[in-house]
Amino acid sequence: MSVEPYREITFDKEGDGPAGQSASLAALARQGVTDLVVFAHGWNSSPSGATRLCSEFFAPFPALLAPGVEAGYAGVMWPSMMFTGEPVPDYRALVTVLPEKEPVLDRLTELLATAPAEEGAFAEFGALLRELTDVAGGGVPEGAAGSGEPVPEFLVTDTVEVCALFTEALETETVPAGGFGEGGVPTEGFGEGLGRYWKGAREALRQATYYVMKKRAGRVGEAGLGPLLGEVARAAPGLRVHLVGHSMGARLVAYALKGLPSGARPVASVTLLQGSFSHYAFAGRLPHDPGRSGSLRDMQLRVRGPLVACYSRHDTALRVMYPLASRLARDSESFGGLPGLPGAGDPRWGAIGYDGVQAVRGTVVRTLAAVLREGVPASGCVSVDAAEVILSHSDIRHPELARLVVSAARAGR
Repeated sequence: MSVEPYREITFDKEGDGPAGQSASLAALARQGVTDLVVFAHGWNSSPSGATRLCSEFFAPFPALLAPGVEAGYAGVMWPSMMFTGEPVPDYRALVTVLPEKEPVLDRLTELLATAPAEEGAFAEFGALLRELTDVAGGGVPEGAAGSGEPVPEFLVTDTVEVCALFTEALETETVPAGGFGEGGVPTEGFGEGLGRYWKGAREALRQATYYVMKKRAGRVGEAGLGPLLGEVARAAPGLRVHLVGHSMGARLVAYALKGLPSGARPVASVTLLQGSFSHYAFAGRLPHDPGRSGSLRDMQLRVRGPLVACYSRHDTALRVMYPLASRLARDSESFGGLPGLPGAGDPRWGAIGYDGVQAVRGTVVRTLAAVLREGVPASGCVSVDAAEVILSHSDIRHPELARLVVSAARAGR
């Protein structure tokens, strides 16, 4: 690890973690730490990869801090997954985060590898996706009756049609591997006719896994990190906490605000890096449906300082593939927008990591250069156009972004 003191905060898929984590963090305050920077990763292939990302992201911080600021650091480790860009990705790696679904994943892997040009094979593939995501045939997540959790339409509609739609999107856009990774999606290895649509089937599996991880990130934030920070606040009331999240980790730290105990306000700043959730999440009213609000309505008011959302027009993942799934889900609290397909340009499907915070009164919009020169506003929502340094969804290892976090924290030189 590039910085000290550093702690790792671990949660399982339900947001439960080992005993003693809050005491370990609170103890940092007794050692002189004034500010605790907490980073939550997005989709990662392994815990070691997440730790490495934390180390690389935190490395510039010590040189940026003002005299008198003593920083501690923490990485939030939660069970997540990122796909590779191999011609036939090793989907069996998903067993590490979905071990109870091993038989389903085995068969999904077999179908993707053999790519049979038969409608029956696609029907089986669709049924397996529903089993993987615990979605019943009628489109209701198992055990979620009345929960209001939207089920993506691609999980319950005609599988051939869905795979054809994803294939079209992949062939008309340059999309990073696995949506949130880097590099191009391979196009070789597929036949003609129905066989060609297995390219889209691979993306459907990525989308299904995204649906699982989307729910998981919110649950870990609200049920895990939020209550944990409340415990830390009781034990060390003077410790200032600064939350940073990338991709799905941005969703996690945002939902941690929702999970804070009533009256607890330990969070001094929040920085969302390429957040993979709705740009309307913090809105009191949805512009296209004034009777509804965002899923995190007014949660920015639980932050003592600014809530900063970095966005970049270069983030193809947020502009193309995952947006398509949200449109198919008709989930206006998610994100999306796919040029060239039905619904193009529809603002209902916008991602906070693609165009920043929307429909929140008083939101300030700045370029990264401007906030690094003039400083981040002291409070409220701030959308920062970081396209000058962020060239893809995972492109966050930049000292400029560390400077942005320090500026938002009011902890810099």
